Amino acid sequence: MEAKLHKASEVKDEDKLYRYNGVLYPSIVCPEDHLKALDGFQAREDDMLLVAYPKCGFNWVVALMRKIITVSTGVKMDVKMPPLMEFFGPNALKDVVQAPSPRFLGTHLHPDIIPPSFYEKKTKMLVVFRNPKDTVVSYFHFSNNNPVLPDTTWDSFYSSFMAGDVAWGSYFEHVLAWEKKLNDPNVMLVTYEELKQDLRSSVRQISEFFSFSLTDDQVQQISDEGTFAAMKDSAAASHGVMKNVFFRKGEIGDWKNHFTAEQSQKMDEAFNKHLSGTRLGTKLNYDRYCQ
Repeated sequence: MEAKLHKASEVKDEDKLYRYNGVLYPSIVCPEDHLKALDGFQAREDDMLLVAYPKCGFNWVVALMRKIITVSTGVKMDVKMPPLMEFFGPNALKDVVQAPSPRFLGTHLHPDIIPPSFYEKKTKMLVVFRNPKDTVVSYFHFSNNNPVLPDTTWDSFYSSFMAGDVAWGSYFEHVLAWEKKLNDPNVMLVTYEELKQDLRSSVRQISEFFSFSLTDDQVQQISDEGTFAAMKDSAAASHGVMKNVFFRKGEIGDWKNHFTAEQSQKMDEAFNKHLSGTRLGTKLNYDRYCQ
């Protein structure tokens, strides 16, 4: 990661994002050869795939999953930067191919771009979403504080987000694509807000989804150690100097400190246009968290 951060200091902001098949990606950590290398990636039935649109809680749930796996199996997970497949590249993917089962993998990729073998093998996928107003605020700060992404102003980033012109594409397109997969028994969806409101129940549901057996005491232990605040405190081991970039506030409702009335109204209109009446839209509880 240090090498990538050094490289980022030498790259102009306008060159930090590029388009691949119409979608923007960060050129430094996710170049084209990384994405091409995923085309033939072979998933396994017992893989565990964590999927989240950027800044919807991916890093938090990575840490939770590692705790669940370690407590359940007694095997300590390797604590490294997030296990995003699109960050691996051809050489690192060779190690993933040879890694023993079960493998814990992650991605920000749109569900239609995820390697098809994950669907063919009926791999279990845990999908995390967050209300769009807090997502765009978190994403804005992440972009400004992360050297591999371009600096921007709030108004500019908000406009780009609404147009889907941010890394990994449109939030709304991601939500709508996962809406179509909610009947798949191998897909479980959890929201950031659910994790914040009742972490214990979420830990129980996630562990059961991946067929891990936990006692009530173990669930409580993981929940106590797995709050956002606790994860941020321990993030130096997994994220080093980037811990405050990946773990910022973790609050619900921080959008109120950034949105103008007009921006809030436009987001409301976009949500109603794309997600009103959908099951995933209902699960996001927009009226409660975004009004």
